Amino acid sequence: MTDHEFPEFDEMGIAAVRLLQGVVYEDDAVAWDVLLSNESRLETWFSKVGLALIIDRSEGLAYLKQLGDDERSEGYERLPRLFRKTPLTYAATLLCVLLRDEYRQYEGEDVDNSICVVETASLLDAWKPFFPGESDEVQLRRSLVAELNKLEKLKFVRKLGSDSATWEVRKLLKARLPLQELEELKDRMMEAARTAKVTGGVPAHVALSSSV
Repeated sequence: MTDHEFPEFDEMGIAAVRLLQGVVYEDDAVAWDVLLSNESRLETWFSKVGLALIIDRSEGLAYLKQLGDDERSEGYERLPRLFRKTPLTYAATLLCVLLRDEYRQYEGEDVDNSICVVETASLLDAWKPFFPGESDEVQLRRSLVAELNKLEKLKFVRKLGSDSATWEVRKLLKARLPLQELEELKDRMMEAARTAKVTGGVPAHVALSSSV
């Protein structure tokens, strides 16, 4: 078997691989600088496989978005999808709403913190009213932490420390859940919780309109 001969190294590949792995933040200095230096080339390269490069300089993050059928030019429907859409569950959607609300409050306050930090204990207080049929606080906390771990894999949050007590709400969540959609989801979540309290059942399924 002969060795494959690679072309001369192109540093654009650093940013390309990091984008395929997930969101790129400006604190990832090497990948961020390479990304900005090769923005046009990266946009062209990813567009050929049906992906749009989203760069938000004001927030310091970049990620790839898979174009919908109505956004792609003729012929691109033949491309297989690189990213599998995963609709969020009720619990994950609720947590996104609560975290996004925390981020809004963080932005509205004159604080010195460079990141939005939330504590699991305070999140639990906001989480409990949406599960009126569940009285076991230990189980509620366990389910909350399980959902936080799932959102960490999606790069929406990041655990600070090793005991799951404190989390950073990442800027990607703000980008994926704008304020208008936040308000709509909050109203639907509250209505679902009220209905569940009256009927004694579980809250109806409410999910983000866009998959991640």
